[in-house]
Amino acid sequence: MPGKRVPSVPSSVPPRPSQRERGPGGEGTLPTINKHLTQDQIARYAEASGDHNPLHIDPAFAATTQFGGTIAHGMLVLAFVSEMLTAAFGRAWLDSGQLKIRFRAPARPGDTVTATGRVTRAEDNHLTCAVECRSSSGDVLIDGSAEVWHS
Repeated sequence: MPGKRVPSVPSSVPPRPSQRERGPGGEGTLPTINKHLTQDQIARYAEASGDHNPLHIDPAFAATTQFGGTIAHGMLVLAFVSEMLTAAFGRAWLDSGQLKIRFRAPARPGDTVTATGRVTRAEDNHLTCAVECRSSSGDVLIDGSAEVWHS
């Protein structure tokens, strides 16, 4: 039909994700971060953060609670998600990243925490990722989504 334009692919369509965006596991997979938690690490985080709740640092007190022992600060565990996203997206994550997460279960000394993620949506210069942390026993500690804008 004369005069009718055939739409072209807009220039704002993002290119295929780079290896950095795909991660080592393939298309859409972010780098995996594994961290072993120790009571000493939790105590050092308490000092750095100023959060001296005995649930985190006093094994005798924590044994009397519903948790049955000390647990890591939620923000310490969440830092592993941010480390994973920084490894995947670098400066773009640090400059523009946003998280929406839920804490699902506590991490304990002796756990190995694994942070994983995958790209679930890519449009223009905006990526959405599903993220989670699991304990060595497989419990979901944190889950949610991350958004990052890149150029």
